[in-house]
Amino acid sequence: MVKHIVTFQLAGTAGERKLLAEQFRQALQALPGQIPVLKDIEVGVNQNPNENDDLVLIATLPSMDDVPAYANHPAHLAATAVIKGKVTHRACVDYQI
Repeated sequence: MVKHIVTFQLAGTAGERKLLAEQFRQALQALPGQIPVLKDIEVGVNQNPNENDDLVLIATLPSMDDVPAYANHPAHLAATAVIKGKVTHRACVDYQI
């Protein structure tokens, strides 16, 4: 199994960023059941105003080979369209569990 962890920092005012992060969270949470290789997903909107990142996602996939299948799935691409052009920073870590 693989954990796919991604953090996002979004553009805009604090209020705009929070709204956008919530919209993206909802889009991501709709993915289980739509993407066969996606075993689980957890998405959190940052509540700490002293930190820069707005959202984190933690997905569980069967193997490292499934990460591109998840990333390029039409449902995932539709979810990421919510934040297209609004990401100022993104960090990702994928590791075997």
